[in-house]
Amino acid sequence: MGRIGEPRYAFDRLLTAPDSSATAEMGHLKKQVVTVVLHMQDARYKALRPDEANRGYKLTFESPKNDKLALFQHGERAFDHILLLPPKSKGLGPALTPKLLLQFINQNGNILLTLSADSPTPTSISSLLLELDIHLPPDRDSLVVDHFNYDAASASEKHDVLLLPQGSRIRSDVKNYFGGDGTIAFPRAVAQELGNSSPLLAPILRAKSTAYSYNPKDEAEVVEDPFAVGEQISLVSSMQARNSARFTVFGSAEALENKWFDSKVKSVDGKDSKTANREFAKQITAWTFMELGVLKVGRVEHHLSSITGDAAGNDSVAQLGYLNPTIYRVKNDVTFNIEVSEYTYDHLSPLKVDASDALQLEFTMLSPYHRLDLIPISQTPNSTIFSSTFKLPDQHGIFSFRVNHKRPFLTNVDIKREVTVRHFAHDEWPRSWEISAGWVWIAGVWITVAGWVAFVGIWLWSEPAYEQSKGKKMQ
Repeated sequence: MGRIGEPRYAFDRLLTAPDSSATAEMGHLKKQVVTVVLHMQDARYKALRPDEANRGYKLTFESPKNDKLALFQHGERAFDHILLLPPKSKGLGPALTPKLLLQFINQNGNILLTLSADSPTPTSISSLLLELDIHLPPDRDSLVVDHFNYDAASASEKHDVLLLPQGSRIRSDVKNYFGGDGTIAFPRAVAQELGNSSPLLAPILRAKSTAYSYNPKDEAEVVEDPFAVGEQISLVSSMQARNSARFTVFGSAEALENKWFDSKVKSVDGKDSKTANREFAKQITAWTFMELGVLKVGRVEHHLSSITGDAAGNDSVAQLGYLNPTIYRVKNDVTFNIEVSEYTYDHLSPLKVDASDALQLEFTMLSPYHRLDLIPISQTPNSTIFSSTFKLPDQHGIFSFRVNHKRPFLTNVDIKREVTVRHFAHDEWPRSWEISAGWVWIAGVWITVAGWVAFVGIWLWSEPAYEQSKGKKMQ
């Protein structure tokens, strides 16, 4: 078995530590050359090696049966990534059990697993895939054929070399890291079927609607109960764990062989074309080994705001007080800013969110009181600053600003900042005359006072007049 290494990115310290070996643009990234495991049977995969080495990988090779092979040393990962090609033996060694491979993923390691119909899948690998809700055909010799989309030059009879366009978007709001205009030659592929219950799974490359999986040793003319048909068949599948570790299943190890890199194929209609297997292999390895789709969060800020209304957009918002206070008051106007970058091969670039998607902010206690779209307000050469201004709810308590962005093929972002929201102080309530609904009661009070004063005045000045008696005083 062989090993291939690449720049190491510890996910819990991703893009935070200084490094002298990175480029000027990536000077703040920690970049270490480390080793990953690869099973390399022979010289058929030589074309894959220089491409990996040119991207900063260190290549070494080990046998899967090697007793000295260990994925962990002193409780830590010995490798950053594992690339497994189909072994000649029927099983893998004690260092590559399903439990150890899952432990490797749980410790932020990444795995690229390749399958082949010419090499039966070991039971340990099938067990590992079942743990991840990825299902393989029960017949170990099954492969995928397509009688309408195959290479007429090399598989004119068996139709087992599929010709497929490079991957397209699985959803309109998901970025496509595997696209292109080329044709992929996919010989002797093993079908995979993804479970519906796991949100962590995503297909990268699907078969066309005319494809199906069958066992070539079955000599029946009609396949009555195929394992999967059409777009049910996933040829390249991905699983991104909750810790953002990546696991990719590549259904045809032969597609990575030298002869399929930049070779010529002929479609059923006789059209010649050049394969894009080299580019597709680069895309797959780059995504699996954390060179694509890695998000970095920079500054996270929030502050009290004053909305003037004299300008449009964010220009109408003025900062009050200092950054990141720990306490606010109910019904305050607050602004939240977050800086996000995307790592692409060897540099950071500003994150661009598709128009059909949104980066969202939640202001939450037990459940979100606000869920707002974050709007890009500015860009730096390597980051985008997103912002949202809103009024706090009329509820005091312990709240959190939270950005929880989870999308296929992007590392997860879950940022939380806790703040206290207090109620109004006794001297912060508006005075009674500022409340228009109280004007009736205020008027009633003063009308009562005025009426009482008028009554007293009238009563005092309206004493009846007494006439003086005209008779003599009797003694």
